[in-house]
Amino acid sequence: MQIWVDADACPNVIKEILFRAAERVELPLILVANQPVSTPPSRFIRSIRVAAGFDVADNEIIRQVAAGDLVITADIPLAAGVIDKGGYALNPRGELYTRENIRERLTMRDFMDELRGSGVNTGGPPALDKGDRLAFANALDRFLARRGD
Repeated sequence: MQIWVDADACPNVIKEILFRAAERVELPLILVANQPVSTPPSRFIRSIRVAAGFDVADNEIIRQVAAGDLVITADIPLAAGVIDKGGYALNPRGELYTRENIRERLTMRDFMDELRGSGVNTGGPPALDKGDRLAFANALDRFLARRGD
């Protein structure tokens, strides 16, 4: 099992949680981005830099992810692709995307895109707060604890 990170959009505080977790459980952590990503020196942590462009990092993650891998992303279509390949997707707010909830999330995303396309200002997600960071850390710990079962 490996952990993949959609690193272009991943908040630094979430990356720090992931760095500590990768070291603690000795799991490979791969950050994929189209810009340089700073990582601590570690035999478990590395980054892959892809070309700039729409969905280039997402496509690289989908290409390399294997069944059972975990992907950290807030990108709903990427999460859906990961789930289709037998992987798991966790967003930076601690929500685990599943086969049961991903279609609903895709539908809502598409609806919001339509609203924005028609000129409705839907706003963005709220800033990540302490509760979100805690929810992510707890969800990650639960997921990593289950992998040994």
